[in-house]
Amino acid sequence: MIESLLVANRGEIARRIIRTAKRLGIRAIAVYSEADVDLPFVVEADEAVLIGPPNPAQSYRNTEAILAAAKSTGAQAIHPGYGFLSENAEFARTVEASGLIWVGPGADAITAMGDKINARNLMAAAGVPVAPGTTDPAADLAAAVTAAAEIGYPVMVKAAAGGGGMGMGVAVDEAALRTEYDKVRAFAERMFGDGSVLIERYFPRVRHVEVQILGLADGRVVALGERECSVQRRNQKLVEESPSPAVSPELRSRLLAAAVRAGEAVGYRNAGTVECLLDPATGEFFFLEMNTRLQVEHPVTEYVYGIDLVEEQMRVASGLAPTFDPDALTPRGHAIEMRINAEDPKRFLPGPGVIRTWVEPTGAGIRVDSGYTDGNTVTPFYDSLLAKLIVTGATRDEVLERAKTAVAAFQIEGPKNNVPFFAELLTNDEFLSGAYDTGIVSRMR
Repeated sequence: MIESLLVANRGEIARRIIRTAKRLGIRAIAVYSEADVDLPFVVEADEAVLIGPPNPAQSYRNTEAILAAAKSTGAQAIHPGYGFLSENAEFARTVEASGLIWVGPGADAITAMGDKINARNLMAAAGVPVAPGTTDPAADLAAAVTAAAEIGYPVMVKAAAGGGGMGMGVAVDEAALRTEYDKVRAFAERMFGDGSVLIERYFPRVRHVEVQILGLADGRVVALGERECSVQRRNQKLVEESPSPAVSPELRSRLLAAAVRAGEAVGYRNAGTVECLLDPATGEFFFLEMNTRLQVEHPVTEYVYGIDLVEEQMRVASGLAPTFDPDALTPRGHAIEMRINAEDPKRFLPGPGVIRTWVEPTGAGIRVDSGYTDGNTVTPFYDSLLAKLIVTGATRDEVLERAKTAVAAFQIEGPKNNVPFFAELLTNDEFLSGAYDTGIVSRMR
């Protein structure tokens, strides 16, 4: 097993990785920016190294500074968490070329799945269902218009190199397509350095369902159930639950088998997620993208399958067998995760500030993965995620009742936060019924 681990991330995910590392007797090393000096993950690490100013390009995306920290502390491995450099194939290659262990999928898999068009084509060749769409980038507006006419409106205009719900727009007709194409292309060039755009069929009433996969050290790929991720704002998730209320045993079998094929098609190792769109009316699902990293919402899978995914990641990276029997995976119970963000609960606009009060809920079936505590400052430099409230139980109904109590008990004063949104959601008939889709938040607003 790895003996020392540098966590190339911050906030709740750094703290969560550090927790597992220390439980396993692994020396945990944090890196931090000047803005994060007082955050819990810095204090809780066995060793912490300042790597730069608040700007992520000068700190958490600074490859040279991170590798220098690894060298100075004698780190044996690097875990990238999610975001920042986690899906940067060049960083993964550089880490391994430096003689360090990369706790994540291979650089080739990251590259293969990083381009949405390439990923779509690979998945189609592997027999994974994909939505009607372009097999090559729409080189210009004329090509986009032609493709949309063939696919049929409405269409989704997507940045081929995008991810995390960014670089996407919906066009209901040609006039809208002309606007969205230019907008997405410009955004993609600015954010990803790649203006390639794909056109894909858009499904107005659809659910977002994903499958957790794990590529084992012996070459096998296993699927650890599905997660429902349809409660979203601006194409970004707010709530995840497992199992999905929309997935029958028969559909689950097909969905998990497709996800395993997806992983096998790229020789996948370590943790990853195959994201799909599900048409609840027909039971059809289509490959959306593969996230070649640990997901924010991994705790719901951990509960349902009774494993620690971060530990499994480190075992794979160490060349060790998993702690579980891959041939006897048995899910149990239900779990829901709510992303507690520093944002206005109505318009979801960021709301940084100093935390004056921070009281986390406790009790049976309640887990909080937090990145902050009393007195910390939520700065505008990073993602607005403050914590993840995970509620578990034997049934979905039990979890929903516990969630209401937990949300009511979560006290945050100082920065704006979306806790009131979750209180509202947990009284919403559509959500409570389980028959919701990706439009639920817009209908609430």
